[in-house]
Amino acid sequence: MPLYRRRPASASFFLLYKELDPDDEELTRTKKIRRKFHQPEICQEIAALYGDVEELPIETVIRYQDGKTATLRTNLIMRTMKPEDAYQDLLKKKGFWAQLRP
Repeated sequence: MPLYRRRPASASFFLLYKELDPDDEELTRTKKIRRKFHQPEICQEIAALYGDVEELPIETVIRYQDGKTATLRTNLIMRTMKPEDAYQDLLKKKGFWAQLRP
């Protein structure tokens, strides 16, 4: 059974530690995620989205264009969006006079 079968309760996301790049064989030239990259590399990130994780420690090797490599150790922090109705006041256009009324 996959770890990510059930849907998350809210809109949660991680900001990744680097941009996915075709030169790193993570994306195709048309900017689609490669399947061979998707499964082994980011499986724990996907599982964490559907779990009760607030912070996810990551250790990865980054390969630079000149062939050098570096090890990156960081923590990804789970971000959660507010419900849609929490943004309704921000979406309403208010005129100058409406802002002065209590």
